[in-house]
Amino acid sequence: MMPLNNPANIIHQAKRLVESDRRSEIRLNANGGNSIMIVCEPIKEIEYIASIEELLPVDSYSIIDLNQCLIDFVSNNKAELVELYDLLQSATNEIFKAPDGEDSKDLFKEIVAHIHGALQQNKVPVLINTGSLYGTGIHNIHIMENNVVMNAALPLIILYPATIEPDRVMFLGKQPASKYRCMMIH
Repeated sequence: MMPLNNPANIIHQAKRLVESDRRSEIRLNANGGNSIMIVCEPIKEIEYIASIEELLPVDSYSIIDLNQCLIDFVSNNKAELVELYDLLQSATNEIFKAPDGEDSKDLFKEIVAHIHGALQQNKVPVLINTGSLYGTGIHNIHIMENNVVMNAALPLIILYPATIEPDRVMFLGKQPASKYRCMMIH
């Protein structure tokens, strides 16, 4: 018998939630949000990613690799990033997530564009390798509370490497994380 916290079992549980007629349970359990956060021990993240790739069909789910998003963002904006880094030395996180109301190119907007693209194709967006966001100033709550996610017909799934303490979730075991706008599965 497989243990309950086996990656395949957790992915099946998320898939059942997304594909059930009771999808409103996600919003109810997510305080009005529209996200499912699959919390996994950081050391097991690769196993979870393998289960996601194996068990979630590409015709219904769009896997968005945040490592690749970060690499593409840096590669495509190298010259601008050097200038921004020199300019924003005390606030380098603004390179990746510009302050609200500022209309500049940033990683956060690119991630939201990928999510929007998946939703436009009527696919459930699934974020993997979210550890790449550490230190960027982009937190799970920013993504979960974005209008594209909140107003979507389909939920967002986030694979989240974290440890669970009695009173909080710790992103990568180091940084407190919000669990407010999501339904947590672990």
